[in-house]
Amino acid sequence: MTTVPLSGYLVLALILFCIGLYGALTKRNIVIILICIELMLNAVNLNLVAFSKLGAAPAITGQIFALFSITIAAAEAAVGLAILFALYRNRKSVLAEDSNTMKH
Repeated sequence: MTTVPLSGYLVLALILFCIGLYGALTKRNIVIILICIELMLNAVNLNLVAFSKLGAAPAITGQIFALFSITIAAAEAAVGLAILFALYRNRKSVLAEDSNTMKH
């Protein structure tokens, strides 16, 4: 059975992170921006687990940090969607440029 080398995981995580960063910086829809942030967090989790399993000193600490990161990502998604629903209720728009002012 062949195993995937550490560089394969790192390249995949790099591609995921770059796609997420590009989407977070260029998209106007706040829902898409939140999805791209989640994609970047998943790339970080992939790095943590890959180094935890295949790094120079394999240990479970990377997997524990990945679980903490998943927990934070879930909380971020819940709070972000709650803010987005409140914004949509007030402004009737989910575009990022419509949410940068304090007026009604």
